[in-house]
Parts: sequence; C-alpha cells; structure tokens
Amino acid sequence: MNKIRHLTILGSTGSIGESTLDVVSRHPDRFKVIALTANNNTEKMLVQCRQFRPRFAVMLDADQADRLAQAINQNDLDTTVLSGVESLEKVASMPDVDVVMAAIVGAAGIRPTFAAAQAGKLVLLANKETLVMAGRIFMDMVRHHGAKLLPIDSEHNAIHQSLPYDFDGNLPGKGIRRILLTASGGPFRNASLDSLAHVTPEQACAHPNWDMGRKISVDSATMMNKGLEVIEAHWLFNAASENIQVVIHPQSVIHSMVEYIDGSVLAQLGNPDMRTPIAHAMGYPERIESGVYSLNMFEVAHLDFEKPDFERFPCLRLAYRALEMGDNMPAVLNAANEIAVESFLAGKMPFTAIPAMIEHVMTTSEQEAMYSLDDVLKVDNAAREAARDWLSTFRQTA
Repeated sequence: MNKIRHLTILGSTGSIGESTLDVVSRHPDRFKVIALTANNNTEKMLVQCRQFRPRFAVMLDADQADRLAQAINQNDLDTTVLSGVESLEKVASMPDVDVVMAAIVGAAGIRPTFAAAQAGKLVLLANKETLVMAGRIFMDMVRHHGAKLLPIDSEHNAIHQSLPYDFDGNLPGKGIRRILLTASGGPFRNASLDSLAHVTPEQACAHPNWDMGRKISVDSATMMNKGLEVIEAHWLFNAASENIQVVIHPQSVIHSMVEYIDGSVLAQLGNPDMRTPIAHAMGYPERIESGVYSLNMFEVAHLDFEKPDFERFPCLRLAYRALEMGDNMPAVLNAANEIAVESFLAGKMPFTAIPAMIEHVMTTSEQEAMYSLDDVLKVDNAAREAARDWLSTFRQTA
C-alpha cells in the first residue's frame, strides 16, 4: 500500500492550486491536504476548506484571514486560520508535511518556497521567481538540506521526463546536445508589429491554448514567460544559455524536447492541461491518473515549428541577456517585468512599453553578486522602485 503524502499547497486558489486539488480529489488514498494558502480570495478558500478539511488555512492578507476565520467558525470546520508571510513559511516547513506545491505567483512565493527547501521537503516548483531571482542560492539550499525538487511548469516537466532517469546535471556526460524549450507564441504571434502598440489587456490575456492567470497570460503574449523559463532551465538542468533553444510550436502539444548527440530528439506530448505535469510530479516515480483527456493525434493532424523573432518578442532577448550577465540581473529583469505587466494591466502604459521599461531598469541597475535571500529581496525592491520611477516619467512625457 502506498504511503499517504501529506501536502501543503502554496497558492491553492490560483489555477495551479485548483488543478492540484483536482488531482488530489482523484486520489484520496494517496494524498492528505494539511494546509492551503491564498492571498485574499476568501470565498474560494472557504469552498476548498469545506471539501478538503485542511488543518491550516493561511491568508496573506490579515483582514481576509479574519473574514475567513469567521466563515470557518460558522461552518463548524476544524481548520485553524493564520495570516502573513511567516505563516506561509510555517505551513511550508512543518515536520508532518511531505510535499509542498509552490504555486504562489510572483516574488511573494520566494520565502515560503525557501522555507520548504530548508526543511528538506519534496518541492513541486510552479513558482518561476524562486529560480529566476535566486537560482544559485536556492539550488545550493536544496542540495545542502537534502530537499527534492520537481518542476511543474509543463515545459520543464516535459524536459524532466525526456532526460535519462539518472540525470545528474551533466548534459555532455549523458550525451545531451541541447534542450528545446517550446512556446506557443501567444496571441500575437502573427500580428503586425504596428498593431502591438494598440493591444488591450483583454487581448493580451486571451491565450490561444492555456487557461492561465492574467499576469502569466501577459508574460506569454510578450514571451517573457519563455524567457523566465530559459533562466529556470539553466538552474534546473545545469544548461548554459547556448544549450537552450526556444522553439515556437503553436499547437502546444509538444511541451518540450531534449536533443541527444546521436541525433535522437525525445519529446513529451499531451493535451495542454496542467494536471498532467502536476500528476506526474505528485505521483513520481509512479504514474497516476490526472483526469486529462487522451491526446487525439488525428485531431492534432500536424505540428508546426518556428524560430522566435527577437524584434517581435524583445522580452525574450532581454531574458537571454540577463541570464548571460548573471549575478543580480535575472532578479532585476523579473522585478521590472512584474511592475511593467501590472502597469499595463492597470491601463497606465501600452503593451509595447513593457520591454522598454525592463530594458531601462536593467541598463541603469548596477550588476552585483547576491549571497542571501535578503540580498535578493533588496535587489527586487530597488528594481521595482526604478521601474516605478520610469513609469512616472513615461506618463508625464506620453
């Protein structure tokens, strides 16, 4: 009989969190939810607490935590409500938690993800920013504390599935030539360059294949999402930037590939549904049912591939530059991008200003090494301030 895995889900009300709970619901004999966390969505959190009966529910926002606690009491649920970042760290590192799904979007997810690694947990990593902002520090922590790391991004999970089972971080030693990271190209793959200046948030969030949150959808439209994944792949698989090739694949059926020196290319295919990589990681090394429909190759009919255009997708170019520069530059890139996307979604600047803001912040930020999480957070704060200053000037002159 399989040992029940006890689970904390960081970001349970987001799309990854909801998909994780869907997989959990299919395997009540395998998984037990210990803690759920969210930012401020008390209504959805209450529904989840009713169904999964966690021991803890954490709201980042204290006022929303008070609201949730009242609702929990009215529903006679045996769930303790906590609030704040310290509580996120607590439920990510409790001794009786085996697995932590790290699915909080943005820099807010870094501290609890670090806490899980420091506690030696199996970390299912869906938070890009942990590796993008603090890749070296985080990977050193994973190794030092004996934590295990499995990627949840569909692309990195596909790479993980296409690598040798005993892959040890030595690509040449395993006969690997390069990683082929697929990208849908987003909603503006074929749009005229002139039209991009008039893109609305609604258009940018209308992803052709995946159901994602607004921030990630905009990142997909700019291909910054893929740029961040290039940086993630560097840390997850010890791959240099020249060994990571982005391939635009509009159907999103091949989730990524690994090319070997003998000419073989191994790929992982499937319907674009995040429950596949989630189920793969949650059941690893076994395979478990995910609820995803079988891929109908006859309906797919054909698979297309294109080389990305850096003129159309300057954010991808900037991500490669940040990776090649190293040190704090990926963290600067990420922070500036978060402010840029937030500003675009709020109607404060056009879509085409996103890469302009990021490039300005990278160009004006001093390159420096980082040695601790505090260093990372200082870099993050400084880059955000620089991005806001740029936005203020931009709005005055626009």
